[in-house]
Amino acid sequence: MRELVLYLARSLVDQPDEVTVEETEGPEAVILELHVAPDDMGKVIGKQGRIAKAIRSVVKAATEKGGKPVFVEIQ
Repeated sequence: MRELVLYLARSLVDQPDEVTVEETEGPEAVILELHVAPDDMGKVIGKQGRIAKAIRSVVKAATEKGGKPVFVEIQ
């Protein structure tokens, strides 16, 4: 999932070298923290959060059925 979020975010921003994803695995869920340059934050979130919602939907669809849920946090 980490690579998927990296690919999606890097294709959206102007500074792809500054995109990082930190993965934290807890007992019940996996959290992916997406970090982008401050200037690119709006491009990743989108108008009314549409792009952020789309990224979360793609990750949710790509997770294995019955596995741990994966949450994406944009920071």
